[in-house]
Amino acid sequence: MKTFVITGASDGIGAEMACQIAQAHGADGAIVLAARNRDKLETVAAQCRKYGASVQVVPTNVADEGQCRALIDQAARHCGRIDVLINNAGVSAQALFEDVKAQDLHWYEQLMKVNLWGSVWCTHAALPHLKASCGRIVAVSSLAGLVGVPGRTAYSATKFAMTGFFEALRAELKDSGVSVTTAYPGVVATRIRYHGLNARGEAAGVSGLKEDDAMSTAECARLIIAGMNGRRREVVMTTRGKLGRFVKLLAPGWVEKMALAALKVEARPH
Repeated sequence: MKTFVITGASDGIGAEMACQIAQAHGADGAIVLAARNRDKLETVAAQCRKYGASVQVVPTNVADEGQCRALIDQAARHCGRIDVLINNAGVSAQALFEDVKAQDLHWYEQLMKVNLWGSVWCTHAALPHLKASCGRIVAVSSLAGLVGVPGRTAYSATKFAMTGFFEALRAELKDSGVSVTTAYPGVVATRIRYHGLNARGEAAGVSGLKEDDAMSTAECARLIIAGMNGRRREVVMTTRGKLGRFVKLLAPGWVEKMALAALKVEARPH
């Protein structure tokens, strides 16, 4: 039986990945769901159990190191092993840097704790178990972790940090049997941007990005899982994302214009 630990599993991409994994593995899959909201986790767990999967719910705030380590310890004790760790928990943010007041800048640090440190702490705790199982690590970053997006300085910083950390870790683990897959979703049809932070560090309530062509959570989860199963280094989503990554080396100004074009008019710099 393979054990999958998924953070940020209460909704959006994380919940969809959990359901697709449960459907694919059935009774041969043990899934540990982590997020802050127990009720939402229980709803996702019920959906996964319909496919015969064994599911454990562990309410976890990944901004707290102790809770990250307790999550991994509980998963290992309950399931006996860990085969896959999916670092999916994250918080979005949309704010022009000049609009953030000095007294509110602390939320940049809090965002880093969730988006980067939560992944670091969970991965550090799980690594011995993953090495024992020749397992897989998945890091759900963002296209904003490959190309800086205006109005998303804090979010891009956290995702660039994830990119660097897991790229270096992949090299360190090259001969260990543990694979590291970093996924770079673009705009996905979730509520993450609406729940994200504004210049005051409060829930934004709106999205600053154009979402007309947003990818479905089902397609995004499918692509990530395919990359995980294939032990691929990276999963870069959307043609624009793939193009922008390489074109910025030759024409960075053009890529900046493309990033600005992705913002709603009211979210652009004044």
